[in-house]
Amino acid sequence: MVTVRFETDREYEAVHRLNHLAFGQEAEADLVDAVRGRGNATISLVAIDNEGTVVGHILFSPVSVPPAAAPLRGLGLAPMAVLPDHQNRGIGTLLVRAGLDRAKELRYQFVVVLGHPHYYPRFGFRPSVEYGMQCPYDAPPAAFMVVELEPGCLRGFSGTVRYLPQFDVV
Repeated sequence: MVTVRFETDREYEAVHRLNHLAFGQEAEADLVDAVRGRGNATISLVAIDNEGTVVGHILFSPVSVPPAAAPLRGLGLAPMAVLPDHQNRGIGTLLVRAGLDRAKELRYQFVVVLGHPHYYPRFGFRPSVEYGMQCPYDAPPAAFMVVELEPGCLRGFSGTVRYLPQFDVV
């Protein structure tokens, strides 16, 4: 049994450790610290087990798609991590659903993710090329996906997604 809630400053170290363990390197853990440190962690959720241990984390931060005639409010989902010994238990699913629900409540119009093309479609993500949106990184087209939180908001839209500068070092 896990509870998903907003991250608190008391959990920063545990979230750093979790990301390091889940990805097997420091890059994603450092990214979370850098985004949070600049005040750009729009949505940062943790999954807590019955013993009070942080077993999962998800971060959403602002993205843009210039040039837009009318700016859209978008978020990038990255990273999402679950402790290795807690994976395949539905914790990631809980985190993604809770994050997308919160993004809708905050009136964001879309969310992009660079991730596993067999995992994220269950949440409504589709290849971004279907919406005329390009990934700024060298990645397979099927791995860069978007979900419209406001149906139809991306109709007739195109451009390359811009992440925060902190993502350039990952």
